[in-house]
Amino acid sequence: MIEIRKDASLSSSGIPFGVIEVRYPPREEWRVEEFRALAAAEIEETRAKYPCYERRAVFGENPYFRFFRKFKKTYTVMLQFESVIIKGQPFPYGNPVTEVPFLLELTTCMLSGTHDVDYIEGAVELFAGTEKAPFEGMHGRELHTYPGDFCGRDGAGIIFSEIAGADGRTCAREESRHVFYPVFGTPGMAGETVKAALARLRRYVSVLAPSAGTEEAVF
Repeated sequence: MIEIRKDASLSSSGIPFGVIEVRYPPREEWRVEEFRALAAAEIEETRAKYPCYERRAVFGENPYFRFFRKFKKTYTVMLQFESVIIKGQPFPYGNPVTEVPFLLELTTCMLSGTHDVDYIEGAVELFAGTEKAPFEGMHGRELHTYPGDFCGRDGAGIIFSEIAGADGRTCAREESRHVFYPVFGTPGMAGETVKAALARLRRYVSVLAPSAGTEEAVF
């Protein structure tokens, strides 16, 4: 499994972080239709839980909503949830590898993502942001970390900020077959909550590609 370690700067943060590393088999072994049928069923099941949705009632005490608000940011998963679950916009089918964590976000409102392990240089170090350190995000966007942010870097630079998002260098591509899915926690969140999200990701992966190899850990 890819080496991941926590910097001493996170020793008192109380933020758990989970990761599941996946080695997907060749595309012809995937069961995309079965996975997307599962996704459709889980979306409908989630939608049925919110017949009278009110943002404040659902997200007012949500730990991610509150964490992002400290940085004067809107929790992106909340917007995705409202778009697909509440307003009925279509699930953004495209690359099944990245559909896996997106489905997790919609059904649990937890924060995830995808990184291509083949583009990681050396070990991944988790650290607490102390400044607005710049890095290039997906699609060439200029991003930066935040003081108090939960961040990750490898030997070549920053690969994610919990608040700003993923970098462009290690993000998943259409051809990505060896990836890791992070599950971000928030201050005080129980590690068991992150473990449950990893188990859900593992189940999604097993439906999409039954022969995929997986390893996981919580830090």
